[in-house]
Amino acid sequence: PARVTGIAGAIAVAGGSYFTCALFGDQTVRCWGWNHYGQAGDGSTLNVRMVPVPVSSLTGAVSITAGLHHACALLSDHSIRCWGYNGYGQLGDGTTSSRATPVAVTGINNAAAIAAGDLHTCAVLSDQTIRCWGYNNAGQLGNNTTNNSSTPVAVSGINNAAAIFAKGSHSCALLTDGTARCWGYNATGQLGDNSTTNRTTPVAVNGLANAASMALGDYHSCALLATGRLQCWGYNASGQLGDGSTTNRSTPVEVQP
Repeated sequence: PARVTGIAGAIAVAGGSYFTCALFGDQTVRCWGWNHYGQAGDGSTLNVRMVPVPVSSLTGAVSITAGLHHACALLSDHSIRCWGYNGYGQLGDGTTSSRATPVAVTGINNAAAIAAGDLHTCAVLSDQTIRCWGYNNAGQLGNNTTNNSSTPVAVSGINNAAAIFAKGSHSCALLTDGTARCWGYNATGQLGDNSTTNRTTPVAVNGLANAASMALGDYHSCALLATGRLQCWGYNASGQLGDGSTTNRSTPVEVQP
């Protein structure tokens, strides 16, 4: 590990592809690394930011997330600001123009949590429903289409979401009852519904109960249970499911101690 220059008072960190952002206790954000699309958020597209720079005009941030080449912040007023690459509408401002400074996500003023996949973004709202926007080739927006959207669309059939997670081209919601539902790309079983078929609406993760949190990779998913145990599913060629095998799993398996 090497100390990041000039960072003190950070309370959260999010890593994208070749860039990183940090949230500070004063509710500001700084980013560094690759900046070709403006993902450092400082108003420039200087290709590389070697040290952290402040994200322009961003105050009141309470959480951050980073996708492949974009980043978003949830603000204390429950709105969302995003910046960086926007070729598929993942910034949610109604355009496909990349932005070197934060822009408001259209129509969101009651967000409670955010998560970014590679080229899409999702938010849990205060009413426990979910909205997503951006790339939708595999159904990762969860609205029963494969049409991209540059503004938020409602995820079908979820009204009791406690948290949202996204990575690659799939998304998952942790529900208030400790179960989970996932949607989007599923070629390696990362949705956990005992299939390898892409899903444009949420499907239940088979047999998962008492989940307390989740984490997604590009092609696999994991859940932390309230008991402290871990279960994972999806791609496993490098043993990333932790079950002692290299066999893909389309339903959760226990991570071995």
